[in-house]
Amino acid sequence: MRAATFCGDVTTKTSDSQVRAVLGPTNTGKTHLAIERLCGHSSGAIGFPLRLLAREVYDKVRAIKGEQAVALITGEERIEPPEARYFLCTAEAMPRDGGDLAFVALDEAQLAADPERGHIFTDRLLNARGREETMLLGSATLEPMVRALLPRASIEDRPRFSTLKHAGQAKLSRLSPRSAVVAFSAEQVYAMAEMLRRFRGGAAVVMGALSPETRNRQVELFQSGEVDYIVATDAIGMGLNLDVTHVAFASLSKFDGRRQRRLTPAEMAQIAGRAGRHQKDGTFGTLSGSKAFGGAEFDADEIFAIEEHRFAPLTHLYWREAEPRCDDLATLIADLEARPDEPQLAAAPEAIDLAVLKRLAEDDGVVHGLGSSAAVRRFWQLCQLPDFRQQGTDMHARFVARLWQDLRLGHLGEDYVAGRIADLDKTEGDIDTLQGRIAAIRSWAYICQRPDWVRSRDEMAARARGAEARLSDALHQRLTERFVNRRTAVLMKTMGKDAGLLRVTLEDDGRVVVEGHVIGHLEGFRFVVDGDATSEERRLLLAAAERHMPQLLAERAKQLIASELGELRIARGQVWRGDQAVATIERDASRARPRLELAKELRSLDPAQRNRLSEALGLWLSGQLAPLAPLADIEDAAQDEATGSEVRALLLTLADHGATLPRERAGLAVVPKDKRPLLRRLGVTIGSLDVFAPALLKPAARTLLHELGLDRRPVNPGMAAVIAAGKAVPAGYRRAGGQAIRVDMAEKLFRAAHEQRAAGGRRGFAVDPALATSMGLKEDNFLRLMRDAGFRRNNPPRLAEGVFGPPAPARWSWRGPRKDREPEPRSRPQAPANCAFAALAELIR
Repeated sequence: MRAATFCGDVTTKTSDSQVRAVLGPTNTGKTHLAIERLCGHSSGAIGFPLRLLAREVYDKVRAIKGEQAVALITGEERIEPPEARYFLCTAEAMPRDGGDLAFVALDEAQLAADPERGHIFTDRLLNARGREETMLLGSATLEPMVRALLPRASIEDRPRFSTLKHAGQAKLSRLSPRSAVVAFSAEQVYAMAEMLRRFRGGAAVVMGALSPETRNRQVELFQSGEVDYIVATDAIGMGLNLDVTHVAFASLSKFDGRRQRRLTPAEMAQIAGRAGRHQKDGTFGTLSGSKAFGGAEFDADEIFAIEEHRFAPLTHLYWREAEPRCDDLATLIADLEARPDEPQLAAAPEAIDLAVLKRLAEDDGVVHGLGSSAAVRRFWQLCQLPDFRQQGTDMHARFVARLWQDLRLGHLGEDYVAGRIADLDKTEGDIDTLQGRIAAIRSWAYICQRPDWVRSRDEMAARARGAEARLSDALHQRLTERFVNRRTAVLMKTMGKDAGLLRVTLEDDGRVVVEGHVIGHLEGFRFVVDGDATSEERRLLLAAAERHMPQLLAERAKQLIASELGELRIARGQVWRGDQAVATIERDASRARPRLELAKELRSLDPAQRNRLSEALGLWLSGQLAPLAPLADIEDAAQDEATGSEVRALLLTLADHGATLPRERAGLAVVPKDKRPLLRRLGVTIGSLDVFAPALLKPAARTLLHELGLDRRPVNPGMAAVIAAGKAVPAGYRRAGGQAIRVDMAEKLFRAAHEQRAAGGRRGFAVDPALATSMGLKEDNFLRLMRDAGFRRNNPPRLAEGVFGPPAPARWSWRGPRKDREPEPRSRPQAPANCAFAALAELIR
């Protein structure tokens, strides 16, 4: 038979020695390698399983090689500059023999075992060759077939960049962000996306029925972070590069066109492998409670196979005569149904193009007049029109037969084609309606790409692409409107770590707006949920309002005060309006949470108005005291018995001294070592000479502590690192000779010196004064400061007489000051320095 001769010829081609099969699981960089090799040759082509992938790689190669050197060729789109040397194609559109290009690659070559399209990939695997290099990219399951059919090819295994682990079952409402949910029917996809809209604010949707443009827009919705979830069919497993950390299967079975069956482990791995890209590890699992959709759990063997990337090898590839004889219909059909003699090849199941051909061959009214080989070939080319609308053999055959009425006479009339495109170019309708129009317009885009089917081909192709783009935009909008609740999505982010970064505003009319979405309004100082909210949203809205309520109420109070009192300020322990004191700040047990006592003039107000004003002033004060939040945390810990009496005593002393305290007065000798991590969690630093809270060394905090009367020491308004020292050192500073240095900057110098000491030897160590100089600290003052911390600079040895050169660098030594210990008794008994602190700790006990 012709098939046997054909296959035998292929396996003995001398060019097979140049074939390089790069095999491995997902996320191994195979496609990236092919792009690098393509760009390294003078010309080349790569065949992909999807138009979407071809377009993605086309954009990458175009950015490298320039627009005029790169072409995109698919069944529905053709961008081919006259000087193009690099071709990105679908497998069907790539040159069968390689087109005399230097480099040729076939991506996802294991699809040669696919019943529907496998014969296309098998033909390219056997025939498409580059002059200099041919590359086959695919799963490791393809290796036995490559060794049998292309024995002279080299085979390379590629390990996965990241690990893939099973994570078990999870409820849909508890899926972690950046997850993908995989379902196997439109009904499943819609149901999952609808539930995610309710629980998590929405999801992007990706299905094979969507146009590439719509899929791109939906993927961008997920990639940009506007939604944290994506619901997809198994189309997600074919090369879509997504920032997914977890893949959740809603079901482990699907309808393959003939029957409902469980996925094979290799198919599961192809989908699960979308989790974890590059060096990021990923997980996979199933959805609990999804058995209504045919869901189940992975068994132990499947989990092992997916995690270890071990799958049963392919035992055959599907084959069909790629160049059948077109003498007459009977010969054509016989060649298409011929069986190969190679044991590794199996006859491809009857695809829809062959089914349509056989159906129409029985209709004498359609095939009448097919007398020439050219007519038969043209008729066969029309039967190969893809069934984008998925309407089945009968409906698709009728569509082909109608087209043949015009094509048998020459061309499709431009008026007829333009009319059909115009009929479909309508953006109204629901999701299903728009999907149907896009599927139909893809058929016309394919028709208009054929070189001899349509008059004014370029114009008609442009109209079809324009209609598809408009329909895709409309479908993306419908999907987003249905499956993305932007307000809920924003509110879900308020539950996360970045809630403080969201834009929460209070409108003049009292509406509360989060990232542009209204969540409710304030009636006085009471939050009222937006009336349009669903029952599912009310919980999120109330939670968001509760988190932002202090900010909202403070803003509301500010508006009220501005309308009735004007601008206010805190000074000398009081709240002032201009030169008039409005209220006195009374300090009770808490320094960071004082209360207000209205001035006598305001106490004569009507009680309702006085209470309203007092509440507004209290909220205003809470907002003004925000810089003292770390001090409030210290006070709260000091009141907590679980903190321990010694640490509580230290915290109370630290709060009394404005959050900066010399180390010798901190009583660290009685603080257990295991309690010091608690101090770090509270933002308290135990330095070489001082105990302090760095967050309270900022200008706003220091000024506020002074104006509240909590720290009467002078304040340096800018809190510069180094200042000139007068008689009184400002709060937060330590004297260094004739200058003063902020205590956290002094600690930075001490730590840098200790790092040098740790790296030095027994003969001393070097200390670089550059850091101190950059702060503005003079050399003599730097030396005095370092002496306070126990550092001594030793004079460098003098050069011997007659020896010339730069002096040896100064070496430093350190002897720690014993400031955490109780002093040794002298000639007469002396009270321990820490006795007052110990007494305070005992009192707290």
